[in-house]
This record gives sequence, C-alpha cells and structure tokens, in this order.
Amino acid sequence: MMPQPSSLGEAAPSSGAAFGIVALAASAGGLTALSRVLSELPVGFPVPIVVVQHLDPRHRSLMAEILERRTHLRVQQAEDGDIIAAGTAYVAPPDRHLLVNRDGTLSLSHTELVHFVRPSADLLFESVAASYEDRAIAVVLTGTGSDGATGVQAIKKMRGTVIAQDEETAEFFGMPGAAIQTGCVDFVLRIEEIAPALITLVMGEKGKSE
Repeated sequence: MMPQPSSLGEAAPSSGAAFGIVALAASAGGLTALSRVLSELPVGFPVPIVVVQHLDPRHRSLMAEILERRTHLRVQQAEDGDIIAAGTAYVAPPDRHLLVNRDGTLSLSHTELVHFVRPSADLLFESVAASYEDRAIAVVLTGTGSDGATGVQAIKKMRGTVIAQDEETAEFFGMPGAAIQTGCVDFVLRIEEIAPALITLVMGEKGKSE
C-alpha cells in the first residue's frame, strides 16, 4: 500500500540532509498546474528547479516567459551547459531531453523519443536521481500517458522523495496515476498543497513561517 504520511516532515531524510533540487514534470494541462506550483514558491527558495513540460516540437516555446510572469522565481529556458542556481526554474526546450549532471550543470539531448515524447520526464528524473540521490524531489503533475513512472522509481531507489498530483485536481490523470501505480510515490496531493509541501520539505519550519 502506498505510504501517505500525515506529516510532511516524516518524508525528510532521517540524516537531516537538505534537499538539493526539485524536478517537475507535466504534459496536458501542465501550464496551469506549473503556474500554480511555481507562483506559490518564495523568491528565496533555496534550491534549483528543473521542469519538463511536453511541448509541440514544431513551434518556439513561450513557456519560460509565461511562467516567469506568474512567479517570484527566475524562470528560463534551459540551455546546454547551464550551471543551475537556487531560486531559478529551468524549463526544457521543445524537442530536447533535459538532463542534470553531477557537477550542477545541464545537458540537452536530441536522442530518441522516450514513451513517444521528447523531452522525457523519465530521463530528467533518472538524471536527478543519479546526481542528487536522497536529496532529490520529483513531482508528477497532470498529463496523459505514463512518462515519469520509470523515473520516479529511480528517484525512490536512491531514497529521494516523490509527489504526485491527485486525481481530483489533475486535468489529466495519466501521468500522476502511472507514477502512483509504481508504489514509489510518497505523497498524493491536491495542486494547491504541492507548493506548501515543497516549502516544508526544502525549507522546514523556517519556510512555513515566512
């Protein structure tokens, strides 16, 4: 049975190690969900955020510009070689896989489609798991298909933390539902609960009081 602790504090590593990164993934309905989550994170959010949103590869994306207008964080489209910084969200460009490296840089790849999509949540989550291990948080938001389900298993194998949007508030429950079915999701939350959960996990009591 999937664990659903009553207190978010129970999900934090017992070693007290701080979380180092948050990875968000979404597909259909994702702009609204991502806007809701990112808009509620404070300007001093102390870790970088990486975002995969399935986009039409035939058109230039305005996703980063739209999200930046809706949040206190800096938001930019990821570029190959970027050095990730706290308080900044990096959005995968259309038709490129986004990977996080152990040295804190980003890589973009045009390798084959994964589950018929590029960028792939699975590849992002797997790279985050390898680079940050138990300091990683993965969040699966609204979307069709099953992208992200393999990736959350990689996150959990490295003792990271996984959050999925609940069925009631997800416009499309394919991606969150597939993640939940793996048994690797720690918290199933309403969309309005996800940002407060991230603040609690990453910033602790300090974040909740600000």
